[in-house]
Amino acid sequence: MENLDAELAKYSLSFDIMALFGLAFLLALVSETLWDVVRGQRKKLGETFLNGVIAVVAVLLERTIYGLVFVVGLWLATPFAIGAMPNSWWVLPLVILAADFTYYWMHRLEHEIRILWANHSVHHSSPEFNFTTALRISWMDSLIEWVFFLPLILLGFSLAQVIVGLSVVIAYQSWIHTEKVGKLGWLDKVLNTPSTHRVHHGCNPQYIDKNYGGILILWDRIFGTYETEDEPVIYGITDPVNSVNPFKVVFVEYRNIWRDMRKAKGLREALGYVFKGPGWRP
Repeated sequence: MENLDAELAKYSLSFDIMALFGLAFLLALVSETLWDVVRGQRKKLGETFLNGVIAVVAVLLERTIYGLVFVVGLWLATPFAIGAMPNSWWVLPLVILAADFTYYWMHRLEHEIRILWANHSVHHSSPEFNFTTALRISWMDSLIEWVFFLPLILLGFSLAQVIVGLSVVIAYQSWIHTEKVGKLGWLDKVLNTPSTHRVHHGCNPQYIDKNYGGILILWDRIFGTYETEDEPVIYGITDPVNSVNPFKVVFVEYRNIWRDMRKAKGLREALGYVFKGPGWRP
């Protein structure tokens, strides 16, 4: 861990680029919000405010010991790596590609396993879709998602390389949360774009559990989860939260799981409510 800062410094250019991208995104977010308010297109300002509150709390948690769980969890796996990747230039695109592939499967499992959906559903629960939706991230992420990136450490990527690769994958996805950008032709079949991500946030029957990719939408085309944007998207989840209370939005699905477990007829049924798909019933 003592060498982490020194190794991260080797990727300072990458972080500088992401910082500039973050600033541009912030300006775009403010501009989009003001534009929507002036034109009367932002119907639920409470949702926008809620997204901001959730984001601020998430950032504060990430700056505490709570946020270190992600880093420490991966660091503890480093002695078990089968080798070590060099610090060559070609490793950066390789780790980004590997992180993107891993992200696809993590994201897919977060939709297919209810206890993981309890965490990820926070991001999907908004009935609106704009740049602030990108900020609507569960407060539990750091406690859960690090597990999925252990294979990258075991394959020989360093902790710093994994952090950089995943940071690029996450940063990329900020700009795709908007209705201001239409379809982009062939790019919609290669990259995760606003059009393909609108589909992902839709609760229309044909849009549910589609387009999991982080940067590349090719993963969805390979593994059969790709869907094009053909009809207007209905945003949100099939069982709406209907609240702007951040604590309810973040924890409501955990409460629902506990409610279903209490009425279960036996351990097997109780575990089904936890580990089977959202909406599963015996």
